[in-house]
Amino acid sequence: MEIIDLIPQREPIVMVDKFVGITNGISETQLTIKNDNIFVENDCFTEFGLIEHIAQSAAARVGYICRNENKPISIGYIGAISNMEIVFLPKINDMLETKIEILQEVFNITLIKAESFTDGRLAASCQMKIFLNS
Repeated sequence: MEIIDLIPQREPIVMVDKFVGITNGISETQLTIKNDNIFVENDCFTEFGLIEHIAQSAAARVGYICRNENKPISIGYIGAISNMEIVFLPKINDMLETKIEILQEVFNITLIKAESFTDGRLAASCQMKIFLNS
């Protein structure tokens, strides 16, 4: 399944290359940082790029679940970001591997925990509250 089938974003704002899957409730996505990415500055992926990548990783999870249940894909909106920690900014050609875990779901509000890694090293983590337009 193409990533474009799972998320509402379109180029040049697509910040996920691949949806790897869901194992034990934790989903995983990947993004290889290219030099033409709009969030690259001084050969590094910016903080804003990391946040957008995490949000799209959460969206890809929702899209994957909706596709498997033959339901229309819900659109999500970031409601809040908390406990954001950026350890380092990935560089061009680095691959981000991001894990999304659902901490809580209440009605159309989902609280996620996200961790993004490059070469097994934690690059960024946060919690994000997402509102789904069902």
